Amino acid sequence: MKRIQSYFLVVATAVLMLNTSCSNMNKSQKGAVIGAGGGAVVGGAIGKATGNTALGAIIGAAVGGTAGAVIGKKMDKQAEEIKKTVPSAKVERVGEGITVEFSNNVMFAFNSYALTPTADSTLEQLITILNKYPNTNIEVQGHTDSTGTHEYNQTLSESRAHAAAQYLRDHGIADSRITEKGYGETAPKYPNATAEGRAQNRRVEFVISANEQMKNEAQQESNQNDGTQQQLRRGKKNRNQNQ
Repeated sequence: MKRIQSYFLVVATAVLMLNTSCSNMNKSQKGAVIGAGGGAVVGGAIGKATGNTALGAIIGAAVGGTAGAVIGKKMDKQAEEIKKTVPSAKVERVGEGITVEFSNNVMFAFNSYALTPTADSTLEQLITILNKYPNTNIEVQGHTDSTGTHEYNQTLSESRAHAAAQYLRDHGIADSRITEKGYGETAPKYPNATAEGRAQNRRVEFVISANEQMKNEAQQESNQNDGTQQQLRRGKKNRNQNQ
């Protein structure tokens, strides 16, 4: 029982940090806080509990600390470029990553996993930005509404995630950067009780996070910044002592 209570305390703490204590921080600073309680286990638990699997993936990949803040600043710039270049996407900056959400009517016909002509042109716009920032990983997530059987929805979501991910691969995005996951009906972000909510739940999300090279570079930049700050503090202390 104590182990279960501790587990939920960790999850609740991470959620609280994201939604409450970070409210006065900018998006880059949130990366440092989220990463401090991160890890794949906590990220996955939060994603499942909130229905926001993109958020869970970002928390799971976070490094936290000042390095996380450095990554957050890089993600700020990339997110703004995606917003300008891909107007049909819903783009959000979360912690150390970015979520790019496309509704089903942009990507696929009803009950189909074949990309529409609109999807082709939209993904081309996204690929333009992804190529500018090669030190990122992309997780492609497929989702459905609750209509139909669990098995059918799971298969459809996996097929749609694969179709979108394969388009990226076929148009120059390295396979090593891409993962794909289908969640079926298990992670609704919107109410399935309404037609509008069900339509929004039929979605594909691209979760963009730092790869190992970006993380290493951010850590090096963080260490350099820390060293500079320490030198400045020592210099100030010495000046005060000499006065």
